[in-house]
Amino acid sequence: MAKKAKNQKKDSGSTIALNKKARHDYAINETLEAGVALLGWEVKSLRDKRVNITDTYVMIQKGEAYLVGANITPLMTASTHITPEPTRARKLLLHRLELDKLIGQVERKGFTLVPMKLYWKKGRAKLEIGIGKGKKLHDKRADLKERDWQRDKERLFKRG
Repeated sequence: MAKKAKNQKKDSGSTIALNKKARHDYAINETLEAGVALLGWEVKSLRDKRVNITDTYVMIQKGEAYLVGANITPLMTASTHITPEPTRARKLLLHRLELDKLIGQVERKGFTLVPMKLYWKKGRAKLEIGIGKGKKLHDKRADLKERDWQRDKERLFKRG
């Protein structure tokens, strides 16, 4: 039998959901990690990867951050004594200094908080939040041109 490598990470499969449109629609300056307060049936659904975060956003209300619009589809085997609400606002767990920083950037500088990725870290559900500004249509086109040019350049260098 082959031995397993000692430094091998269990990172594969830790990503639950990605928001691929986020980097296309927003110029992300900084990212931040936040915990998510979930109910038992939501955790079970996350383990089954029944979540969608593409059209979600982070809202700051009364000094607390909430994930709004995330759709967590309940499993059929969820508990019978509760009525699951798939699109409820979920509280994000952040330190007070991080919250104050986010509040300052959103209110004063006009930044937007965008959910980027939902993943597992040490058995806990974490959400990566991007802090950035919305892109205009011409910015999106310029990014696509730049990406295409980089791809073509790599192909040319590869051929020699």
